[in-house]
Amino acid sequence: MKDQPAPLFDAIVRIDKLPTAGRSVSVDADEPTRARIAEELKLIAVERFVAELTVAPLRGGLRAQGRLKARIVQASVVSFEPVSQNIDEAVDRVFLPVGQTAHAPAPGTEIFIDLEDDDFPDHIDGPEVDLSALLIETLALAIDPYPRREGEDLSTLGIDATEDDSGPFAALRQLKDKGET
Repeated sequence: MKDQPAPLFDAIVRIDKLPTAGRSVSVDADEPTRARIAEELKLIAVERFVAELTVAPLRGGLRAQGRLKARIVQASVVSFEPVSQNIDEAVDRVFLPVGQTAHAPAPGTEIFIDLEDDDFPDHIDGPEVDLSALLIETLALAIDPYPRREGEDLSTLGIDATEDDSGPFAALRQLKDKGET
């Protein structure tokens, strides 16, 4: 049995109990849960985390579609001051049992990968799918990796980011300039 971390919030769907027409899954994280999400993603805060998903059976697995809306606060990469970001992301993911997907290719065979095609389905090995992991992943991928406040750059801190003649590449630049003349 695999040791999997406990989900940060309850969004587990059992495939064997899923109605044929599907069902909706709503997540509105409370304050302690948002604090755990912020800690997991190394953010200052998660002020809002709301998801509305429609989950329907698909080829022995399921398909989850919907939206994730969140408001996060993280440190600016320039001044380390708090920066807020609103996130509104579409969610569309397919989960299929391992036996339902294509078999592993034989060693040495070529594999065709269509880069324009949709994502490959996620594999599941039991009757349950933890949608909390999907939502946390969606949030993590939507976060700005280099957040800054409006109009903020190194010059606002009094740092001159222009080239100077004192770095290790200054000597190389001088050699290059001499070679061009």
